[in-house]
Amino acid sequence: MSITPVAEAALPSDLIPTPSAPQALPLRVLRRDGTIAAFDADRIAVAITKAFLAVGGSAVGQSAKLRTEVAKLTEAVVVPLAARYGDVGRESVRPIPLEQIQDQVELQLMRGGHVEEARAYILYREEHRKARQLRAAESADVAGSAEPTGRRILHSTRNGLRTPIDLAALRAIAEEACAGLSDGDAATVFERTEIALYDGMSERELDQAPILAVRELVEVEPNYSAVAARLLAGVLRTEALSHVAGVREQATAAQMADRYPSYFADYIAHGIATEQLDPALAGFDLAALGAVLQPDRDLDFTYLGLQTLYDRYLLHDGGVRYELPQAFYMRIAMGLALGEAEADRDVRAAEFYALLASHRFMCSTPTLFNAGTTRAQLSSCFLTTVPDDLDGIFSAVRDNALLAKYSGGIGNDWTPVRGIGAHIKGTNGKSLGIVPFLKVANDTAVAVNQGGKRKGAVCAYLEPWHIDIEEFLDLRRNTGDDRRRTHDMNIALWVPDLFVQRVEERGQWTLFSPDETPDLHDLYGAEFAARYVEYEAAAARGEMQVHRTVPAVDLWRRTLTVLFETGHPWICFKDACNLRSPQQHDGVVHSSNLCTEITLNTSPGPDGEVAVCNLGSVNLAAHTGPDGVDAEALRATVRTAVRMLDNVIDVNMYTIPQAKRANQRHRPIGLGLMGFADALVIQDIAYASDEAVEFADSSMEMLSHFAIRASSDLAVERGKYASFDGSLWSRGVLPIDSIRLLADARGGDLDQDTSYRLDWDALRSVVRHQGMRNSNVMAIAPTATISNIVGVTQSIEPFYRNLYVKANMSGNFTVMNTHLVDELKARGLWDEVMVADLKFYDGSLAPIDRVPADVKERYATAFEIDGSFLVQAASRRQKWIDQAQSLNLYMAEPSGRALDEIYRLAWRLGVKTTYYLRSTSKTHVEKSTLRGTDGRLNAVAATAMPTAAASNGVVVPVAEPAAVENPAVCAILDPECEACQ
Repeated sequence: MSITPVAEAALPSDLIPTPSAPQALPLRVLRRDGTIAAFDADRIAVAITKAFLAVGGSAVGQSAKLRTEVAKLTEAVVVPLAARYGDVGRESVRPIPLEQIQDQVELQLMRGGHVEEARAYILYREEHRKARQLRAAESADVAGSAEPTGRRILHSTRNGLRTPIDLAALRAIAEEACAGLSDGDAATVFERTEIALYDGMSERELDQAPILAVRELVEVEPNYSAVAARLLAGVLRTEALSHVAGVREQATAAQMADRYPSYFADYIAHGIATEQLDPALAGFDLAALGAVLQPDRDLDFTYLGLQTLYDRYLLHDGGVRYELPQAFYMRIAMGLALGEAEADRDVRAAEFYALLASHRFMCSTPTLFNAGTTRAQLSSCFLTTVPDDLDGIFSAVRDNALLAKYSGGIGNDWTPVRGIGAHIKGTNGKSLGIVPFLKVANDTAVAVNQGGKRKGAVCAYLEPWHIDIEEFLDLRRNTGDDRRRTHDMNIALWVPDLFVQRVEERGQWTLFSPDETPDLHDLYGAEFAARYVEYEAAAARGEMQVHRTVPAVDLWRRTLTVLFETGHPWICFKDACNLRSPQQHDGVVHSSNLCTEITLNTSPGPDGEVAVCNLGSVNLAAHTGPDGVDAEALRATVRTAVRMLDNVIDVNMYTIPQAKRANQRHRPIGLGLMGFADALVIQDIAYASDEAVEFADSSMEMLSHFAIRASSDLAVERGKYASFDGSLWSRGVLPIDSIRLLADARGGDLDQDTSYRLDWDALRSVVRHQGMRNSNVMAIAPTATISNIVGVTQSIEPFYRNLYVKANMSGNFTVMNTHLVDELKARGLWDEVMVADLKFYDGSLAPIDRVPADVKERYATAFEIDGSFLVQAASRRQKWIDQAQSLNLYMAEPSGRALDEIYRLAWRLGVKTTYYLRSTSKTHVEKSTLRGTDGRLNAVAATAMPTAAASNGVVVPVAEPAAVENPAVCAILDPECEACQ
């Protein structure tokens, strides 16, 4: 479909727009040839009208509604442009590039639901773009001269001096950025950059102009993400080299092969001089390590990945970056190698660097932030238990602040703190419960924002027998007394099996204050159940001061209702976490962490233990081919990764003594994975399939086997962890074996698979004989930010959308499923119309008729997948993991029945923990052209659906939909959310 014939014809007289009043703002337009013209809204109205005529033909011209709709759309185009470029009272304002005006026309047509008209307009623009390219290729003036005859010379400004813009240099930059990339056109990059130039632009704006021009092309051709990344790398090179050298210095990507080694030594010296880098780094052989750097790896980033590095990870001095990507990876490698014997440090640093630079493995964010620096807090997660006294409570809040300051995510166990109405002996008064203290913890998390790099993040855990449970469930609600709300704190339930069993049998549930039932906190399994029944009997005899009995199903109903509305509480299962814990001989797991993948023991007080975990993730996609996982490559990666994570424990900076004591005594690490969905696509496996569940099982079995063996071999070299004796490891009980302990405690009420493929008997013997270096070895974290850096899908997540805009602290980024684009290209289905359809249908292939069924199945998005497949795959992984996994659950249309079924399925299949419930509302999806977007395709308000449902008599009341600006459930890809970073 094309609007060209209509564009060449005269409009019907009754459709010619009425001349508009003079512009209130002195807007101007920057044409493609560099000239400036007055802004004319009537031309926009004409273009929109022609799009309607192209679709509806002359008959549409008879509609009285057309003029009104065109006027409304024209105003919608003009208003944001005027707001961005207008400046009342000035004669000269920054001109609007013509392309941005056309982008706004597309945007408003899509928002207005005029998808066919938007498609016609898109095709019209594409035809004219190709025609311009053809004319440019045939023009000797353009091809042979950087300054076509008659063209006005434009200048950029630096330090008050005006310098002519070198168009030949810009063209060379575009050519280098596109070199070796298929479907990336340097002429297009240069053309779009040239359009955005204006006289007097700053040098910084000139550097950014090619990047901003290319960003808009990613939705049409994903390879432009790599082009944008290379352009950004060029800007970064100039910034870093100039700052380190003290004079302005530029280098092409090719020149960096010679420049990187000398820069690296200067970079280390500069970092030490500014007191940012650890002086111990100067003791490495910098010349040898500089020679190890692989400059070509700078070309491997996507734009999102490199911009994320630039904004949040690379070291800067007064806001000026002086750390290049390969120096960044080497700095981390050297920081971790400080845990090696001095004679081995250079070799180990090179080994660690090779793993990081290849993106086969990536350390967690705190390690990336701080390794090799003067404040090397490298651990990811901290778990604490809050004691039941005023000094202890405020000491715990203080500990939260100290732990969060250097990028730690925190899980607090609040169950020991007495509830509302409990007696306070010191004052002979009554307690106000835990909520006032949770409010203090919430505000502390906001105040301590991890050095300005990301908002402080904390999760409060509570067991559902606590007398304050109902007030706890309301903490995230947007209604009620705001003084009793914690909008910035996550909340989670630590659910014993007995509660689930009472729900299923529709029994009663008694709530207690922990000062009267102190041992319930430390009990689990059959011992918890027996003691709980004793306390219920005591309450019935009138021997308990504070208690209340409710139907278990009512409390479950209330939990699901709040979960339905707010996405909280996360639901974790206390007995599964403890009965399968290798460290059950040495304490109790009282909670998980911020992201629900860590299950380590904690104890309160100054002499207690704050659990610490040290995380990193294997890129599963990098180890997978069409025939499956390359086992030997994965084994090598895991072996090195385990060593790196173990080194974290020794080189770490600890902000509180309880954390140091626990970490060095037990030495837990958490090796996880990312790129699971990519690995499935590489093998032509659909996420929602039995094959995917089997792959989740087999791939995690390999990772588990290799990780346990690596830790055991490390114990031979470095010694067993201090509390090894008495652990499940010491008894030859591996994660796969501990399933039996859980099944026995539940009386067989467990449906977890126990099949295996590898030789576990031999490994049991090795572990018993050699011991383990680490008390815990595996945990699957969300990997939200590091997967962006690596350029793969997050953790174990399905594809969120096939095309969307991701918002994080670095801005908005077009994200395209490159696997899908490659497949559609191969089938001859990738074109502008497909892009328009994907945008209109929110990245879903299901409604697009011309896409084959097998493609739709393999590229089904998160909200199109039956949630039971997510849980089944998680269960298969869980049997191999000694800790847990961050398991998000997706529901396009959540209901009481669906929630009840999915969470009880997770419990029955032996899943230890769940994470966010993510949901969307069909009515709040904002369509965007993605070019210069001021609206985000991912800005989806997730609201409770206005229906009630029942399952086994568990009826969830209808919840009122939340407002768009206060989305319910999970505001997916929230740039301020820890889980989204």
